[in-house]
Amino acid sequence: MTTIRSLCVFCGSSAGFDPAHREAAARLGRLLAEAGVALVYGGGRVGLMGALADGALAAGGRVVGVIPRHLVEREVEHTGVSELVEVETMHARKAEMFARADAFAVLPGGIGTLDEAFEILSWRLLGLHDKPVAVVDHAGYWRPLVALLECMMREGFARADSLGLFRLVGTVEEVLPALVRAARERVPPHPDLM
Repeated sequence: MTTIRSLCVFCGSSAGFDPAHREAAARLGRLLAEAGVALVYGGGRVGLMGALADGALAAGGRVVGVIPRHLVEREVEHTGVSELVEVETMHARKAEMFARADAFAVLPGGIGTLDEAFEILSWRLLGLHDKPVAVVDHAGYWRPLVALLECMMREGFARADSLGLFRLVGTVEEVLPALVRAARERVPPHPDLM
């Protein structure tokens, strides 16, 4: 696979303190729309999620939100998306997002974003998929994650090539080119070291 038709983006439901993160999320949404790549995301209208979706929609893009019913009940769903898929659980949300995506990108976010990203990376490590993943280190946000993975590798709890499970990029403009390049590669499964 070297064509990305749909991209699942994991990101915060909070905007964070730095407005540059929100601007980057909106810019990624616009870039996806301009490239004809459908956005698959968590379905929220708030935080980076909302900025991402609004950016894509403003540029005429297709946006698919996948949201658990308990969040719809809290009225945080984005009602302006192209398609809003309601699911029962957070687990079902991740499965649906995975099924609809050709590739993944990770923007700044919190514990939920880490949960989604690590599940996709674990599945890739185990050979359950070979969809490419890009981690957007906007303003150095994910440097501590890279340091943690390097520590895990040094201590023998992660494969020596674990950083190869994803492409680390500095800007949202690099996401699609990096994913297309990564799609040409395959990470062999190695279940004994996670």
